[in-house]
Amino acid sequence: MNLILFEPQDLLGSQRAQIDGRRLQHLIQTQQAEVGQILRAGLLNGQQGQAQLLSIDQQQATFELQLDSPPPAKLPLTLILALPRPKMLRRILQAIASMGVQRLVLVNSFRVEKSFWQTPFLQPQAIREQLILGLEQARDTVLPEVILEKRFKPFVEDRLPAMSADSLKLVAHPGAYPACPRQLTQQTTLAIGPEGGWVDYEVQLLQQHGFAPVQLGERILRVETAVVALLARMF
Repeated sequence: MNLILFEPQDLLGSQRAQIDGRRLQHLIQTQQAEVGQILRAGLLNGQQGQAQLLSIDQQQATFELQLDSPPPAKLPLTLILALPRPKMLRRILQAIASMGVQRLVLVNSFRVEKSFWQTPFLQPQAIREQLILGLEQARDTVLPEVILEKRFKPFVEDRLPAMSADSLKLVAHPGAYPACPRQLTQQTTLAIGPEGGWVDYEVQLLQQHGFAPVQLGERILRVETAVVALLARMF
């Protein structure tokens, strides 16, 4: 936890806050925080800065806050991701929050097992918990937007055009395609498939809506590896 991320309900006023639970235990067991210590802190979806520890015991910790700096800028990116396996989903949610993705759309695909959509990890609170862990790691405060789309074709045809308007549209897919571009600064929409990749129909439908296929080379990567590799290369 590289940043104590306070939520609005933690505030005791404009400059004080109190925490318990997981964050408190991390302070005690991992950081071994002491009264008077200055720690990096931020308010969820707000400013960041520092927090001075005023008191701490096994039940709660109280801080005085000085939050006067903006969070790091988000990547100019909407990430369209075929729903991964549940255990992999948790790691990917943390990674995309850490790397500053603006918006994540989890979408169905031919190769996505139907059972994946039943996982409790897709519950809003479960998604939020993983995103917060990613924000704490990267010293960010702003939650990415997460959208669930269970039907691929209606999403691509009806909602994706407006979502991706005025952006560079790319679909990551193995094959004889141009290499993924580097060091982008423009608004981008990137589609990444499931384990095994998109099927031909899905790639063709994305192409019909302006998405250009790109690739990372001959190696076939796990989705969680491909997500990080693509974002690092592009931005």
